[in-house]
Amino acid sequence: MSRHEVFMKRAIQLAKGGWGKTNPNPLVGAVIVRDGEIIAEGYHQALGGPHAEVEAINNSKQDVKGSTIYVNLEPCSHYGKTPPCALKLIEAGIKKVVIAMQDPNPLVSGKGIKMLRDAGIEVIEGILEKEARVLNEIFIKYISQNMPFVIMKTAMTLDGKIASVSGDSKWISSESSRQQVHVIRDRVSAIMVGINTVLVDNPALTTRLNNGRGRDPIRIIVDSKGRIPIDSQVINVDSSSGVILATTSLIDNEKEKQLKDRGVQILKLDNPSCKGYVDLNKLMHELYKLEIDSVLLEGGGNLNAAALNCGIVDKVMFFIAPKIIGGIDAKTPIEGEGIRLMKDAISLKNLNIQRFDEDILIEGYVKGE
Repeated sequence: MSRHEVFMKRAIQLAKGGWGKTNPNPLVGAVIVRDGEIIAEGYHQALGGPHAEVEAINNSKQDVKGSTIYVNLEPCSHYGKTPPCALKLIEAGIKKVVIAMQDPNPLVSGKGIKMLRDAGIEVIEGILEKEARVLNEIFIKYISQNMPFVIMKTAMTLDGKIASVSGDSKWISSESSRQQVHVIRDRVSAIMVGINTVLVDNPALTTRLNNGRGRDPIRIIVDSKGRIPIDSQVINVDSSSGVILATTSLIDNEKEKQLKDRGVQILKLDNPSCKGYVDLNKLMHELYKLEIDSVLLEGGGNLNAAALNCGIVDKVMFFIAPKIIGGIDAKTPIEGEGIRLMKDAISLKNLNIQRFDEDILIEGYVKGE
């Protein structure tokens, strides 16, 4: 590993400290180096707060003039909630800027680099770019496509069941696997399930981490007819995060009023090509308008199938438990009509496999670069 890669790896590690706190902003870390030694570090800690480069400069106990800064994302060149970081680096007298990747926003990409170079600062690009892109995969999709990044998560037995023939599903996966799911919930903006999951499991859809510091995502229920019970946990749980009901014009007017009275936001999104169903593509556009950059889909088999069919899923996470329960009528992760020919099967790219106790987690991307 080269010297540049060592310091960039540290910047990427620092950036992870912002997980779940900066949405819909990117995760960014910065390391300032002089004579081969780190003299200051920083990362973007919260939406609206100082960016990583500014944090690092402010944290330095010595003058940073003439030093090198490593940052996993191109310094911004525009005024947003904070002034441009590129300008701050110029004013601080930074001599060299090492960047992992350009800003994916097509309106600003490359402008920060140009500003730095026009000021006589040396800029090196592309150090650990692949790792940087994985780190900010949510931000890249959100800012470049104006759509949230969707992660489909499911837990199933070795024979592909998400519940027994009686409907029992607690618990398929191990405690370690379930804790990892809460880690992901803490990082994303929203969690989405279908109405059947609410009716069968009555989940709270909150984040419960061992350290007790979990952040609850916004809870989204896909419910075309407004069947959700008013006393459902997901509506009544004590949480500061909101609830969105994605429904259609089939919802009863009185039920809609009751839900609104309880603070539920209603989105009516009729699917013109599939009467009586929620248009999931329209839903994604509406979520983008609400600055929701990421969705963890924990729906049942029907919602999962619909999400795959309409192409909104970016990444899948399948937790596989070493259990066998069988049953021709037992539910599976992907229901619907199914794909008829193997040549048309959805193939995953860039696989990653991990172990959580005895469970195996397989992650992959539906849409590879």
